[in-house]
Amino acid sequence: MKHSSLCAAIALLLAAGHLPASAAGPEIRIRAGTPAREAAADGPSDRLLVRYRARPGVVALDAAKRQAADAAILRAGLGTRAAGRGPAPLQVAQLRRASAGYEVLRLSRRLSAQELGRLRDELAADPSVEAVHVDRMLRPTGLLRAPATVSPSFVPDDEFFASHQWHLQGSAGAINVASAWDRSTGEGTVVAVLDTGILPDHPDFAGNLLPGYDFISDAFVSRRDSDARVPGALDYGDWNPVAGECYQNSPVIDSSWHGTHVAGTVAEATHNRIGGAGVAFDAQVLPVRVLGRCGGYGSDIADAIAWASGGEVYGMPANPHPAEVINLSLGGQGACDGLTQAAIDGAVARGSVVVVAAGNQMSNADQFTPANCANVVVVGANRITGGRAWYSNYGAAVDLAGPGGGGDEDPGNGGWNGYVLQAGYDGKTTPSSGQYVYMGLAGTSMAAPHVSGIAALVQSGLALAGRDPLTPAAMHELLQATTRPFNVPPPAHMPIGVGIADATRALAKALEEPCDPETDPCQPGTLLLNGVNVTGLASNGEGALYRFEAQAGRVLTLMTLGGSGDVTLYAAHGEVPTDTAFQFRSARAGNVETIRIAAPAAGTYYLRLSGTYNGLTLVARQ
Repeated sequence: MKHSSLCAAIALLLAAGHLPASAAGPEIRIRAGTPAREAAADGPSDRLLVRYRARPGVVALDAAKRQAADAAILRAGLGTRAAGRGPAPLQVAQLRRASAGYEVLRLSRRLSAQELGRLRDELAADPSVEAVHVDRMLRPTGLLRAPATVSPSFVPDDEFFASHQWHLQGSAGAINVASAWDRSTGEGTVVAVLDTGILPDHPDFAGNLLPGYDFISDAFVSRRDSDARVPGALDYGDWNPVAGECYQNSPVIDSSWHGTHVAGTVAEATHNRIGGAGVAFDAQVLPVRVLGRCGGYGSDIADAIAWASGGEVYGMPANPHPAEVINLSLGGQGACDGLTQAAIDGAVARGSVVVVAAGNQMSNADQFTPANCANVVVVGANRITGGRAWYSNYGAAVDLAGPGGGGDEDPGNGGWNGYVLQAGYDGKTTPSSGQYVYMGLAGTSMAAPHVSGIAALVQSGLALAGRDPLTPAAMHELLQATTRPFNVPPPAHMPIGVGIADATRALAKALEEPCDPETDPCQPGTLLLNGVNVTGLASNGEGALYRFEAQAGRVLTLMTLGGSGDVTLYAAHGEVPTDTAFQFRSARAGNVETIRIAAPAAGTYYLRLSGTYNGLTLVARQ
């Protein structure tokens, strides 16, 4: 089998959007590069994912399965050689059993996108086949003013924390984590980082790395000596020495050490007088290697998701450290396939929060997997200024933003201020080709682990308080509900979620004492998230109550529109408005109502809808 056939599935999301900048000292390096474009969603490949209707999960291809595959090959015109010329007839073999009843089939040669499409369609038409997908290659994805904070009693002494790690501070584009460290540091939680692996001997990982596992099932991709999956998650390097080796026009690149940088954002050792800090520095990182030369197969990634969350994976030992949070700073163009969705659903059912980078292609995230899968927290990238990073994918699939950086794209904030600084390595190829350093990278790959770290802080803080952890759905809601507004609002046609992730706000909200209706009435009304439309509202006269958590100093707009009927909108700060007692009202005929508060007070605004209406949309923006 040709090496190039193993990496040619799709050109996918760039490895962090590495952007040029000047270094601040000899111990620090910046990775340089430019964004890459992807090839077609179903590019060349030599693997298929198949789930059969009868007896799924059998290790060997039995006669019925082989007959189905051979018949599909013939119908697709791939089973004969014309007059002794052209490629040999295609053959198929089972590579391994995957999760969710799928099997990974390896083809005897790489097929073009057109040939692959014919074979996929013919195999899917067989009555014994329930589902078939291409096993694609995924790759790394490279205001209001900030609220006033109280100086924390804990200030880390890491060398570059104050001078370079803007993304952890309380500025417009940061996650405001320092004030959260007084209440939680992530202790007792496990965050699985599914990436290129890890450099475990980096001096800024001190006792917080679990053994991990290498899930890459192809020796060319892994650079190991066999296709077997093995314990440990050492990053062997993902450099590509030959142009076009991975996909058409793929460039020559150096190793990225992407997984080490991402793991550093989650839980780099902190308060040790070297390097930088991590978001949840007392959490344990479970490194799971799924990306190597040319990227990583989706089937390996799906199995790794299931395993990291504590699920059973055929042929693999049980994971003794199931992860509360799974970080996926990777992706590829195309729809979310059934195997990946099943793996995510299983992980969520087991209690793991799955955090995904939106991607760096300046496109709608709906076009990229796993960002377009269900039950995931999708993170776009913002700059130091609090605006959208120029490369970040956008759209309705994106839930919130995190610091991804933008380098010289930030006017007046070039150089280090535009990058996310974490642990790295300056070797260009193998893990023995350089020295340990601290790298500045930019991309949604960098934004996602900030949010994963916040989720770890929340779960740890709840455990320390003797409270139950949040379900993945509740965590999703909390992360969105506690964002800060963008200092530079993204264009309306390029939304990157409801706001910027804020660690202090998320932890404070999670640790609020639950109300007791018998002694202290619970806060009334349904919570509105900034900029998120609530659609399909209907009332026969009883109306409805909502609330919005506002910050001082930025215009607040409350608006209804669409549907039929006639609604009246009432609003008040700190108390529920009535038809006769309110601070603000909009009572025009029909459903288009707007209340604009130029100088809102900080705190809760209650919104009351009155009237008879159907199909109404309500939104609050600040």
